[in-house]
Amino acid sequence: MLLRIFTEPQQGASYDDLLTVARKTEDCGFDAFFRSDHYLVMGEEDGLPGPTDSWITLAGLARETQRIRLGTLVSSATFRTPGVLAISVAQVDQMSGGRVELGLGAGWFKAEHEAYGIEFPDTVGRFDVLTEQLELITGLWDTPVGEKYNFDGKHYQLTDSPALPKPVQQPHPPIIIGGAGKKRTPALAAKYAAEFNAGFKPVDETKVLYDRVRAACEAEGRDASTLKLSAAHRVVVGKDDAEVKRRADAVGWSLEELAEHGVGGTPDQVVDQLGRFAEIGTEHYYVQIMDLADLDHLDLIASEVLPQVS
Repeated sequence: MLLRIFTEPQQGASYDDLLTVARKTEDCGFDAFFRSDHYLVMGEEDGLPGPTDSWITLAGLARETQRIRLGTLVSSATFRTPGVLAISVAQVDQMSGGRVELGLGAGWFKAEHEAYGIEFPDTVGRFDVLTEQLELITGLWDTPVGEKYNFDGKHYQLTDSPALPKPVQQPHPPIIIGGAGKKRTPALAAKYAAEFNAGFKPVDETKVLYDRVRAACEAEGRDASTLKLSAAHRVVVGKDDAEVKRRADAVGWSLEELAEHGVGGTPDQVVDQLGRFAEIGTEHYYVQIMDLADLDHLDLIASEVLPQVS
């Protein structure tokens, strides 16, 4: 299992904060640095200094790191037109030397759309947009150089696109699709994704989602073993119970909330919890870090957890 650091900058983080954590992620030996793609703080925090755009952030980090993979978990299809997103991701892939992954979803947070004047269709409409975006983005990337790409959909129409620039990774950067939808999400993952992310679910519910997407792969005629499986949780690790409580308190969680919704405890306890996800097929695990100033937390996870699960 590969551990990936996952941040939520909309809760309050500058680019410099993210750069510090990304560099620490690389120095500590983690596989990747990912960030959410949101424009509005959630909860009671003030969110200062304000939101940062995910792909501008990743472009900067692409030039400031050398090894770690970089991506979103996940970008909302409502935020950007697919042609522009395809250009942005391809360029960041070039800037990073081929280390980018695109997490793409339908979007769900209505308030951030209202706050910044972004159209927010109903659930069916958002999934229709996501479906066209997945076909269109991969179509642009996969069109051979020198040929034109055309697309005539309900939401998007492209005429004689040169389908440039091309990403470094071939056939294209890995696409991550996740969620708990019973039909459309597994079908889209089976058709377009390199990775399916089950999100913030306990082991038993995660296994149900994995089994569902494996069945979708079979229906698509795809070998399910070619689709990586991943999970994510808020993680709090401490050398002892007192340090676990201190770190949980720092991010506004009780130990009870951590036990019910996250992964936490001493290093050995966390290794045991992650092992249960590995047993059901989890290959990538996203370690959600909320206190970006606590770099000692990353050091502890890297030294005491990472070697036992990698």
